[in-house]
Amino acid sequence: MTSVTTEDISGMGPLVARLSRGGQRLRQADRTHPWVLDTTVVVLVFLTFCLPDLLHFGAGDADGPRRFRLAFTRLPFGGMLALQAGLVLPLLWRRRRPMAAFAAVAAVFVLQWVLGAALRADIALFIALYSLALHGRLRQLPWACAATAGAMVLVAVRASTAVSVWDALFFLLSTTTAALALGLMVRIRRAQLAGLRDRAARLEVERDQRSRLATATERTRVAREMHDIVGHNLAVIITLADAGAYATDIAPERGKEALQLIGDTGRQALGELRRVLGVLRETAESPAPGGPELSPQPGIADIGALCANVRAAGLEVVYRTSGDVDTLDNGVQLTAYRIVQEALTNTLKHADTGTRVHLALLVEGDTRLTIRVRDTGPTTQHKPHAEGHGLVGMRERAALYGGSVSAGPAGGGGWSVEAILDLTPQGGAW
Repeated sequence: MTSVTTEDISGMGPLVARLSRGGQRLRQADRTHPWVLDTTVVVLVFLTFCLPDLLHFGAGDADGPRRFRLAFTRLPFGGMLALQAGLVLPLLWRRRRPMAAFAAVAAVFVLQWVLGAALRADIALFIALYSLALHGRLRQLPWACAATAGAMVLVAVRASTAVSVWDALFFLLSTTTAALALGLMVRIRRAQLAGLRDRAARLEVERDQRSRLATATERTRVAREMHDIVGHNLAVIITLADAGAYATDIAPERGKEALQLIGDTGRQALGELRRVLGVLRETAESPAPGGPELSPQPGIADIGALCANVRAAGLEVVYRTSGDVDTLDNGVQLTAYRIVQEALTNTLKHADTGTRVHLALLVEGDTRLTIRVRDTGPTTQHKPHAEGHGLVGMRERAALYGGSVSAGPAGGGGWSVEAILDLTPQGGAW
């Protein structure tokens, strides 16, 4: 935040930039050595307001009009020095104990004016009030303002022989208001800056969290895609390899056909892997030159070819659709394809050769897509108690569209998987 602010200010001119850097160094030094600034303030107040009274102590009678000389009491040197110390020294604690410092200065101030003396060091009361408004508790301000107003009335009454009470009150109360307003203004400004810094820090944290969440979501998506692609095609390849090895001795031409199917399935799997990994390598602005050719993600139109591969592996697949499935959203089609792919892969893993699979995709009133996959194989081989990544992946995909997936033994034997996807537009998500 600091570097950005400095760069922004630097564009306004070298003088402003130097002042900003100087202010930053001063704040850093004050945080490291806070007593240095407080001591500097006390020294400056002494040199500016106390020292002139001490230097003109002997010639005090010659200064100013006669009515002002007669209005105030002349103090001895020791008394003047003691009152100046009582007014100025408490300013050392004006930031750490602002109320205590103000009380001490106000007490000495009232004592001084009860004695009828006038000192330039009285400016310390306004500095203490400013510090209280800036660093103290806000509920203490009304008491401090009341005490200051009472002290100003005392000063105006004591100075009434030299100046009008109302003129004196106007000047003194205006100065008091200026000190109070300045302290509150600086306090509010600091609170605003602190709020902006806090908000910027929270935004940075939220940005990092969103980035990590997006990364985790993308990793989950890629892992799910890789599982579906590799798992299905490897299951087909393994089944074809086993069948080809068995058929080599009996019918060599069937073994050759199995090898050709294995090659086709492997090339299909390799193409899908290149598509998924190519998307990861592609930059956000434009695809890298010479990058892989990316074909569209599979959809419902590709389920026919998927069923053909499963039939080649030895299963009988009966596939039917109901409704206008080709007009579904691309994301819904990809989800349906992956769910069907995973269900057929599980059947291919656990069912025997010759098992019949009934696959149906039903669009109901443009609001729901139902996917049913039922086979005639034995239910025990599916091991429903051991829920693996495949069923979890299907449920995660269905959940993206407000749907659900159920799997279990089918009535009359076999295994059944049913997925329901909500096709209603999800309004108000963003």
